[in-house]
Amino acid sequence: MADGSTDRSGGDAAARVRTPLLELITAEALERDYQMVAQRRVASGGTPHGKDQVPGRIGVVAVVAVFGVMLTVAAVQTSANADEDSASREDLIERIDARRDIVQDRQRRIADLQEDNAEAERRLIATGDAVNDVEGRAADLGGTTGFTAVTGEGIRIEIDNAPAADPDTEHVRDSDLALLVNALWTAGAEAIAVNGQRVSASTSIRNSGTAIEVNSIGIAPPYVVQAIGDTSTLSSRLVETSSGAAFAVLAGDYGWTYDVDNVDEMRLPAAPSSLRQLRSATLLTDSDRPPEGDGKP
Repeated sequence: MADGSTDRSGGDAAARVRTPLLELITAEALERDYQMVAQRRVASGGTPHGKDQVPGRIGVVAVVAVFGVMLTVAAVQTSANADEDSASREDLIERIDARRDIVQDRQRRIADLQEDNAEAERRLIATGDAVNDVEGRAADLGGTTGFTAVTGEGIRIEIDNAPAADPDTEHVRDSDLALLVNALWTAGAEAIAVNGQRVSASTSIRNSGTAIEVNSIGIAPPYVVQAIGDTSTLSSRLVETSSGAAFAVLAGDYGWTYDVDNVDEMRLPAAPSSLRQLRSATLLTDSDRPPEGDGKP
């Protein structure tokens, strides 16, 4: 008896394992409903079998059917959700890959732009250095040629005609001032002005009647010649030059007053800008240039 019971229980267990889950749930639910209805019938003095059990069985079957439908719907919905989740995951992975490619492209673009900026900065620095060099050279050339105002130490020479001198023969003339200016250049002057008119590479000193013109501007005595240079040597070198010695002889012969003073700081204006206008120029080609080594600049 015990062995048979054990075999049945073991067989029941094996059968439960082989039975599909939905069928097993339906069967067990139906059996429990039958048992509950039978127990209520016995308790009320009725019989568990008969026509009275039919409505209850129909209700149980309906409940089980509804439950089965719900399980089926749930399974279908779960499957649909799984497919949708899988599709959403694949789409998300594709979007991530696409965005990653975009980010990598932009990072490469940023690296290229950084290199371009670094190269542009190097070119800008080189250009700035070149501009500074050119500006420095322009300032030096402007000071040398007379088209840039300059300041510095130097000497001041004041010259005047002798009282009651003959204007035609004994007054200071343009050639006399030109002689003094040439003597100052030779003595080492860096910049010269006559009565406030800067002497440049284009300056002319000439007579217009009895008056003297510098840069086509008339000047009158006393004539003040300013020369920027080394005050410790400029005056002494002036009288040592042949032009300076010749001017000193003229001053003595005609009785001109001739005073030389050292000045710690003076400012000489720039020559008129109209003198910087280019009058003529010729464009040289390679064939016009002299061959190297012929001694020509």
